[in-house]
Amino acid sequence: MSYCLTPGCFSPVNPDNAQFCLSCGALLSLKNRYRPIQLIGQGGFGKTFLALDEGTSNKVRCVVKQLYLQSQNTLVVKKAIQLFRQEAQRLKDLGQHPQIPSLLAHFEQQKQLYLVQEFIPGQTLEKELQAKGVFNESQIWELLKDLIPVLKFVHDRQIIHRDIKPANIIRRQTDGKLVLIDFGVAKLITDSALFRTGTAVGTTEYAAPEQMKGKALPASDLYSLGVTCIYLLTGVSPFDLFDTADNTWVWQDFLPKGTEISDRLKRILNKLIKPAVNQRYQSVGDVLQAITILPSTPAKIPSSPPPKNNILTNIFRRPIAQPQGDRLISEVGIDYTKLQHLLAAGKWKESDRETWALICLAVGKSTNAYLQLSDIEKLPDEDLQTIDRLWVKYSQRRFGFSVQKYIFHSVDDDYGRFCVTVGWPTHQANNSYLKFSLSAPVGHLPSRSWISGSQWWRHEAIMAAKLAKY
Repeated sequence: MSYCLTPGCFSPVNPDNAQFCLSCGALLSLKNRYRPIQLIGQGGFGKTFLALDEGTSNKVRCVVKQLYLQSQNTLVVKKAIQLFRQEAQRLKDLGQHPQIPSLLAHFEQQKQLYLVQEFIPGQTLEKELQAKGVFNESQIWELLKDLIPVLKFVHDRQIIHRDIKPANIIRRQTDGKLVLIDFGVAKLITDSALFRTGTAVGTTEYAAPEQMKGKALPASDLYSLGVTCIYLLTGVSPFDLFDTADNTWVWQDFLPKGTEISDRLKRILNKLIKPAVNQRYQSVGDVLQAITILPSTPAKIPSSPPPKNNILTNIFRRPIAQPQGDRLISEVGIDYTKLQHLLAAGKWKESDRETWALICLAVGKSTNAYLQLSDIEKLPDEDLQTIDRLWVKYSQRRFGFSVQKYIFHSVDDDYGRFCVTVGWPTHQANNSYLKFSLSAPVGHLPSRSWISGSQWWRHEAIMAAKLAKY
């Protein structure tokens, strides 16, 4: 069938072959390409439709979002369209992440604004809960580890989702990955009074207190994610999980009989859903750090028990070493004395550049040439070990290729989560994000600035495999 998009149409359902609505006479296709076939959601801001992209050979499914314009004033409408285009560009940028739907098109037609997004085949967590029952602890850990890097990607672009809830998280049918949907519309409503809305942005059950007062923060998304988790664990409406008299959550009282939740997960969830913003995790990086487990005793790098706080910061801590007694071994005759002294002096930026130059020499390339993945595989083991030993020793065990390897394995070899943990963007970028100091995240250095190639992101897996030999 075809579905009419005209607001107020009395009979919007039409036959497949209809070009114009049989009820109101409106054109049924958008841009002579997108044909809505089913209404799948609506609210004060507009409607969402399942559609077919007839511009593709197999007529793939897509999602069309229609936004209502309130004003008829020409200048106001012009400004609304300008804001819409700006937000659409931000949505397009977000769609570069594999766990966020791609934006396929945006346009105005018949005085309505439209977004066309990738259709994600799969089931929302809301429907999954209804079909399979409440989640267990293992599933909640998987959810957190899967979505926190996605939120990091979003927040790094100064965007707040504002409506995280089970109905806006889809488990993709093809690979089981969680996909975060419904971006952009809430942002448009919040930033402009040009769009009609009858309710506050976000879903009341899951929205943070400050968000309901019109002040959404990155921590507001974390609150909504935490509430999503306790709902999935209990199957009970978040309204009923909060004791308004005591201003506290009582979700643990609603866990199904026999359910066991570790103290560690309880602490993390309870901190996510603190009503006061300053008592919550302040960033997704803080949450990822809390959920990431590193080995307590890395191989060949013995460490003392870490303090109670900040395991990532303290796990490799040691007194600063002096530039003496190092085994500067090379299979190909490389002199590592300069790197030794730079690291001992705490000159991290110069040390990073020297590391790049030395690796180039060790694989037979000119100094500061970009390296392919095949070059990493050719790096002699003795030389890799020498470089790594120097970095680990003089950084007080904060930096080094072996430190990066342990972090990579601790997040199940997930490169996105690895990047978030060590403070790198998940995409290729300029080097402005690099921090050349001991205050940088554990594993932040050596950098990856010397890597190139179409699959550059595989560098960590290849390096980790080489380091596994010793």
